[in-house]
Amino acid sequence: MKILVTGGAGVIGSHIADRLLELGHEVVIVDNLSTGFPTNLNPRATFYKMNLLDCELAEVFHQEQPDIVSHHAAQVDVRKALANPYFDAQQNIMASIRLIELCRKNEVKKFIFASTGGAIYGNPARLPVDEDYPVRPLSPYGISKHAVELYLNSAYANFGFNYTILRYANVYGPRQNLNAGVISVFTELVLKGKPPTIFGDGGSTRDYVFVEDAVKANLLVLDAGDGQIYNIGTGRQTSLIELFIKLKAAIGIEMEAIYAPQRIGEVDKIALKYEKIQGDLGWSPTVSLEDGLERTIRYYHAPNFEV
Repeated sequence: MKILVTGGAGVIGSHIADRLLELGHEVVIVDNLSTGFPTNLNPRATFYKMNLLDCELAEVFHQEQPDIVSHHAAQVDVRKALANPYFDAQQNIMASIRLIELCRKNEVKKFIFASTGGAIYGNPARLPVDEDYPVRPLSPYGISKHAVELYLNSAYANFGFNYTILRYANVYGPRQNLNAGVISVFTELVLKGKPPTIFGDGGSTRDYVFVEDAVKANLLVLDAGDGQIYNIGTGRQTSLIELFIKLKAAIGIEMEAIYAPQRIGEVDKIALKYEKIQGDLGWSPTVSLEDGLERTIRYYHAPNFEV
């Protein structure tokens, strides 16, 4: 099959592209390189540098005629979304609508959407949370992701447009932008011997899922899970303090963190149930946080990588 991956220079998209190529698929990548890196691009993939709102995207579809679109391009910064919700809506809602319409016009067989499980549920009353829990996002970022979910449901109901939605927990691992994601930010600072900043009292929790596990979920839904929403997480909460302790132990360094006031728009505690995709498709997380941290640290600590 020919699969178009948006955001294919980012941490999740680039690993997806690599695995698809290994499995013998053709891969087309569309990325504007605003947060992804050219070094993440697989040379065996066809690459187009552009924004999803660029007029030239229609020509890409006309020329490439992909069978499946894996949509991982997005504005993912909660603080940027709060500061400029219009920009967030442009990049996450308007760009996605355009992509969906191009898929429909070019008879793409399936649309895989990278949504958020970390921001879409708000602050749930019970944890871990399943896919049926009410959606109550705190930030424009979470709102924009849910809006695209609703557009996909509309396209399915009205036109039979096929899709699968993956609601990711906090995905981390090699190739992640050092300014995106608490694990990459903490890792960069600790490797430099600089204390990271913990916002709040350190008790806030997240569900961290290794990128390799996220990729496995994407491969499973290439030809399954039609019309479904799946959480992709571990079901485990890890506090910021606990994460910092594990990171220090893995690197072998002692230091104290800097504390600052809690930031608005951020959820306090979150963890995702994954039993639905486990029951339907047999997926479950396989990489522990400790192992994932060690593998991430080795990547950023490599001699040819400058932190």
